[in-house]
Amino acid sequence: MPLPRPIVLILSSDPAFSRQLTGSWVDGDDAPEFVILGQDLYQDLRSDSYDLAIADAASPDIAERLQRVLQGLGKPAIMVGAPDLEPAGGLQPPILELPREPKMWPSTVALLGREILGRASAESRARNSDRARKEMEGQATLGRYIVEMRNNINNALTSVLGNAELLIQEPGLPAPVQAQADTIRNMALRLNEVFQRFSSIENELNVAARETGKQLEKRRGAQTKQL
Repeated sequence: MPLPRPIVLILSSDPAFSRQLTGSWVDGDDAPEFVILGQDLYQDLRSDSYDLAIADAASPDIAERLQRVLQGLGKPAIMVGAPDLEPAGGLQPPILELPREPKMWPSTVALLGREILGRASAESRARNSDRARKEMEGQATLGRYIVEMRNNINNALTSVLGNAELLIQEPGLPAPVQAQADTIRNMALRLNEVFQRFSSIENELNVAARETGKQLEKRRGAQTKQL
């Protein structure tokens, strides 16, 4: 299943700005989805609606308004100022400011945008990997606990099962009591079957531990060779 494409939000009311910018972005696997928003809608921006904003700061008034809105959202953004426009100043990462140099600015912005999106994608994958690792560690801990408790539970079930068998064989046992004893024996047998299956968990944990050990040894060997 292909990963969703990142969304690049172009904030500009100038069709030429959007056309030059989208035209400079080379199509490929990392090509984003472009969404164009006019300057009269800047105030309606939401941080979850885009991955990177590229803003047309064509005048001091627009630049000031963009700076205020984008800094409040806290998402990566590139503000492209007019050639004769003084830098807005006071910008904090992840917001960057670039001058609109003649002819070269679209390719420069596209190159920087790809770098920002690539880094964000790598960080997202790292977070997902770390989250998955923690979940697996939690499941492994639970599995080890169940394996450790298996013998104690089996011993208790064996005692319950033995006493239920003795009770069933007791002569003159009333029918209701014998039925209850049968139920106890059957449930004990079923629980015993369930816990017998946990032996496969122990085997899987042992295999996983061996594989982890092999990977660590390979990494140590590679590091030793590099030294």
